[in-house]
Amino acid sequence: MARAQRPGRGGGVAAIDAASDLARLIPPLLEAARAAGTAILEHYHPGVARSDKADGSPVTAADHAAEAVILSALASLDPATPVLAEEQFAAGKAPKVSTGRFWLVDPLDGTKEFLKGNGEFSVNIGLVENRAPILGVLLAPASGEMFWGCGGRAFTRKGDGPERPIAARAAPKEGLTVAASRSHDSRDKLNAFLAGKKIAAVKATGSAIKFCRVAAGEADLYPRLGPTMEWDSAAGHAILLAAGGSVATLDGGPLLYAKPGFLNPPYVARGR
Repeated sequence: MARAQRPGRGGGVAAIDAASDLARLIPPLLEAARAAGTAILEHYHPGVARSDKADGSPVTAADHAAEAVILSALASLDPATPVLAEEQFAAGKAPKVSTGRFWLVDPLDGTKEFLKGNGEFSVNIGLVENRAPILGVLLAPASGEMFWGCGGRAFTRKGDGPERPIAARAAPKEGLTVAASRSHDSRDKLNAFLAGKKIAAVKATGSAIKFCRVAAGEADLYPRLGPTMEWDSAAGHAILLAAGGSVATLDGGPLLYAKPGFLNPPYVARGR
């Protein structure tokens, strides 16, 4: 991937070049996500076969088919950048990464929801650099909702409709709308975390699309109080940052990537 090095006052030109560099990746990534979504929907029917990975989480042919599509696309688009993908990791294949750029791919986030047939699953493609997410693309195949963001700009589109910019909102006076996990995090833990906060509504849903609800100003808070992996969060995290939101661990520190084992601690995603 070319990275311009032209100087500018305060690094301004270089910063603009870097943003343009990332923006050029978006169209082919959107196409890759759509192709992965099509592969997933081919398996989206009652009785789809499942198996369990070593950690007890489910996996289906849809997970593997979507991952193959995305890996092929990234190999053509950005062959020099390592890719950490969920199913390859489960098979013992993980690139060595540190502070450089690398891709994080969850080909089917919300496999439990996929198996339930409720449509609450997503395709997640994130790019990390210096241990922070800098670009994200997320597709909800069942609804056709697409979200993407980088360089301080975030967008959404549904199906073949027009794209529109999105931005996280400031907390409304009437109280916070909370995006909660449907199949993870106990309600007791969530209630304890929310104690003392003015809450207008709690909306449970599956997959990393909860980040996008906050990014689009449809929710204000997404606490994830149980463990997740880096590929679960990178794409949504990047989109929320581009939309003006933030993500922090429970002690207030940044949620960083390239951690040993790629395991996330609990974190909270917030609007403005």
